[in-house]
Amino acid sequence: MMFKSALLIFRNEIKCELRTRYAANSLVMFILVTVSIIRFAIGEEKTENEIINGLLWVSVFFSNAAGITRTFVKEEEKETSLSLKLSTLPHPVFLGKLFYNFVLSFVVNVFIVVLFIAVNDLRIENHYGFWIVVLLGNFGLVASSTIISAIISKADSRSSLYPVLAFPVLIPLLVSIIFATNLACNGATFQELIPEVQILISYAVVVTTASFMLFGFVWND
Repeated sequence: MMFKSALLIFRNEIKCELRTRYAANSLVMFILVTVSIIRFAIGEEKTENEIINGLLWVSVFFSNAAGITRTFVKEEEKETSLSLKLSTLPHPVFLGKLFYNFVLSFVVNVFIVVLFIAVNDLRIENHYGFWIVVLLGNFGLVASSTIISAIISKADSRSSLYPVLAFPVLIPLLVSIIFATNLACNGATFQELIPEVQILISYAVVVTTASFMLFGFVWND
């Protein structure tokens, strides 16, 4: 029953996004501007992959801030949160929003990576390991950002709260992601990536479990 309700919420989020395209349009423009500025700043100089990787994940972090933070904010703005609370339990709401955010964020991340490869000369030696890191890192970012989005939706100064709350939570994850992507880009084998992959999996499991358990208190507050 819980997963059926979560699936309905996920499908509704997808339909709303396909109809309005609010998040998609704003994220595409943000990404294009960000990648273009980085390209102009770098110029014709050959930049090391480590720096490009850092800029890549800075772009991912702020694109998540621009897109995922509206997951619950829009419910408050449209005054639909009360009807959602009356129609279903908190846990299906969290799972439905989490699935939607994961799909949206992963599509955005793929778009960013493709642009960085095409425009900023990102070089990847171990594609298999790289995309595993991107997938796991994306899930960790989404799990953290979804619960943070629910928290800031209740506040007045929503736009300024996300970086304040997200940075201390996400900094360990971002450090591991950047280190792992550097290894993958430099041709590290999957065996060499296993310690970082284990960290990413552990982070995703812990944050998702904690968020799932705490969401009811945040949502019903």
